[in-house]
Amino acid sequence: MRVIAACLVGACCALVAATIMGTLPNLRIPSYRPSPRRARNRLWFQQAGAGLTPARFWAGSVAAGLLALLVLVALTGSIFVALVPAVAVGLFPRGYFARRRRLRMQQVQIAWPDGLRDIVASISAGRSLTQAVNSLAATGPPALRDAFVRFPELARVLGTGPALELVEEELADPTSDRVIEVLLLAHERGGPIVRRVLEDLIDATTRDLKLLDALETEGLEMRINSRAVVVLPWLVLVALTARAGPFRDFYRSSGGLVTLVVAACLTAVGMFFLGRLGRDEDEPRIFGSPSAAR
Repeated sequence: MRVIAACLVGACCALVAATIMGTLPNLRIPSYRPSPRRARNRLWFQQAGAGLTPARFWAGSVAAGLLALLVLVALTGSIFVALVPAVAVGLFPRGYFARRRRLRMQQVQIAWPDGLRDIVASISAGRSLTQAVNSLAATGPPALRDAFVRFPELARVLGTGPALELVEEELADPTSDRVIEVLLLAHERGGPIVRRVLEDLIDATTRDLKLLDALETEGLEMRINSRAVVVLPWLVLVALTARAGPFRDFYRSSGGLVTLVVAACLTAVGMFFLGRLGRDEDEPRIFGSPSAAR
């Protein structure tokens, strides 16, 4: 202990002397750069409008899964029967926020044609582009009104261009990226060309939304059927083992354990392939910030 104490005192004295003489070594601490995966996760939660970090989200999901496991074990009397439904409960928040993210992005996308028409009408009435976007924050479609609620204040403090860029990053949506980039270009160029550019943008955005709506409608029934095929057998199993009897006794035995393991493996494989086949590829953010690129 005396040797360790002497070493620590010597090191402290050396650091103090180096500080006084100005010879303290310059230690470079590497700057933290988030990995692309972490950047994608943050962008995903931002698009879902969730005020949670990925760590808190996964901690809550694990807690929900463990709680469901305890309840189902008490109900069925078998940890093996309760395991797969508990995992499904743990994954439920992921599905909830995924749906919330998709609906939020759809609402913003659907609102853009009407919002652009309001901007064109304001410009036709003699207002500037900044004033037109300010009116969009006050009287535009509800989805865009919420997105641009901070724009008037940001425009006064930072200017129209930086304020639009901040709104673009908050929305984190490819359709909004294209629209806001055109608004930025119109703000920089100005003149009578602004109205014509915005009218062309309205037509292009409306065509894109019709295509997205058709794709969403075609895939809805298949997604519902695939999830029902996965969930219903396990709900039936929980109902069968909720009471004492031959079903509960069988699934407590070694033969029942083998059956559950095989069923769980098949369910996992089926969910993997259904997720891959039914997944909608997100449009990349070409105009987004590099850290948010998908």
